[in-house]
Amino acid sequence: MKRGLIAATGVAAMLVSVAACGSSGGDGESGADGGKAKSLTVWFMDGSNPSGWTDSVKKEFEQKTGAKLDVQIQKWDGIQQKVTTALSESNPPDVLEIGNTQTPSYAETGGLAELGDLKKEIGGEWTESLNKPSVFEGKQYAAPWYAASRVVIYNKRIWADAGITDVPKTRDEFFKDLEAIQKKGDAEPLYLPGQNWYFFDGLTIGAGADLVKKDGKKWVSNLADPKVGQAMELYKKYQSFSKAPKDKDEATPQQADVFAKGKTGAFIGMGWEAQTAIKANPQIEKEIGYFTIPGETADKPEGVFLGGSNLAIAEGSKKKDLAKEFLKIALSDQHEGALAKEVGSLPNKTSLLPQLKGQPAAEAAAPAAKGGGTTPLIPEWANVENAPNPVKAYMTAVLNGKSPEEAAKQVEGEMNKRLAQKQ
Repeated sequence: MKRGLIAATGVAAMLVSVAACGSSGGDGESGADGGKAKSLTVWFMDGSNPSGWTDSVKKEFEQKTGAKLDVQIQKWDGIQQKVTTALSESNPPDVLEIGNTQTPSYAETGGLAELGDLKKEIGGEWTESLNKPSVFEGKQYAAPWYAASRVVIYNKRIWADAGITDVPKTRDEFFKDLEAIQKKGDAEPLYLPGQNWYFFDGLTIGAGADLVKKDGKKWVSNLADPKVGQAMELYKKYQSFSKAPKDKDEATPQQADVFAKGKTGAFIGMGWEAQTAIKANPQIEKEIGYFTIPGETADKPEGVFLGGSNLAIAEGSKKKDLAKEFLKIALSDQHEGALAKEVGSLPNKTSLLPQLKGQPAAEAAAPAAKGGGTTPLIPEWANVENAPNPVKAYMTAVLNGKSPEEAAKQVEGEMNKRLAQKQ
């Protein structure tokens, strides 16, 4: 699931890295389960937990439980195999950060503990779109920690030069603004390569479409669904305002580097990508603005892919009760709000979104969180995103003139083959 990891790494890139590593403890005692545990081991991914947040959570946990918190930082490269192996061993880490779309795969193997009781106790107000990836086959196997989504990052100078005085509130207004920039002729209205797959996934979410469907007991491609075709035609309209290649994604070249040249009206990306553009061209910082990807009506933003992380407890942990105490602290309104305020991540409750005030990229992402979603939450989906991703091939085929139906038929054999592969 290399592309999935790239997306997750992108989310983590906006967070502050921390060096808070330690040994695994491994005393094997039962903690809150028996009142004897001396430590709890937690795996966080590199870049996910800022030092201020971690120190605060650790202090509260240790004061409340009397146990030590052993935080270990993991690298993204090779993490899926490392987690899979760890969950199968007799002494796994007690708590793990896992990518939200990866949760079903780990749950299917039996490696994650059920957390239905925790959900009832502290998760009554969790935003449904953020919590959905924590549920597999109707059972709660993780807890939503944070998320992030794409926004429109635009060049204020270019928009002003085209006579645009305000950001668009609807999709039609957005297209009219792009047309105004195009008519002005001084800049590329929108940089959108043909295979910006996660933006397309957001459009399918907005269209109420599913990329897969059940055929008996197996999952198969649903790209031929007219709703998916509707989302792809919308993508095609957006892409018509761009000179970007139709057979490349947003990382080839890095779209932020293209935007940094100051000749692009806007691009659709993660908020942290603006910092990449600023690093390439510091002069552009004063020209950057952000707005929510607009939907058909002003009251409902476009669907977006919500990348992010969940926190889970290993089924093999001998300290499950202590681990739940950690989750209660880490996921409390105090610490969820502090994380959002410190790094601009989307918190797991709508009521905490005001903590994002003063962070323009995060404020732009917040309105779409409620209606966001993910890729199909089935273990088999990981195979689909492995390069070469057949959905990307479908997108390029449509942009090069095939109908959505023809393009779907062209790739469904490969997609079905991947969906049939065992994990």
